[in-house]
Amino acid sequence: MEQDIQVKELVEVIAKALAEFPDEIQVKEIVGHQISVIELRAAKADLGKIIGKEGRNAHALRTILNAAATKLRKRAVLEILE
Repeated sequence: MEQDIQVKELVEVIAKALAEFPDEIQVKEIVGHQISVIELRAAKADLGKIIGKEGRNAHALRTILNAAATKLRKRAVLEILE
């Protein structure tokens, strides 16, 4: 179970680094049988920064998440919520 927390914390640390209001970043993990869903909530002002131009930051965040999850032999999906 400790490995699951690491993936969630990875997303949280990166999102807080991108955000102007890091205190409003909330990351929740929903663990399923074969897949984990990471829900990322941010202040409305920060959504643009987290998603990035043409979704580049969001894509990079998902790539990092998939690499970390693959190393743990899991599947993970990132959902960015308002």
